[in-house]
Amino acid sequence: MRVLLIWISMTGGLFFLSVGTIGLLRLPDIYTRAHSAAKCDTLGAILCLFALILYSGWNFSSIKILLTIVFLWITAPTATHLIAKACYKGDKKKN
Repeated sequence: MRVLLIWISMTGGLFFLSVGTIGLLRLPDIYTRAHSAAKCDTLGAILCLFALILYSGWNFSSIKILLTIVFLWITAPTATHLIAKACYKGDKKKN
């Protein structure tokens, strides 16, 4: 059962990372690209890290990975929001 959960989490994480990368390359403007990067890449990385927690079992490394998940969950969308906000303010100055 544990191996199946690891496989599902890792496959799901790689899927979301791939979709985020394709969205980053194919979407037309900075705002839709930022949305793709914030949502898909954050979820993909969290699923991959969760698979690593399941693989290693409950030990000190799992606590570090869990703290990395929490840090990533907070900082990645915040950084993307700030980049989009700066781009929006920069566009207003040009008009």
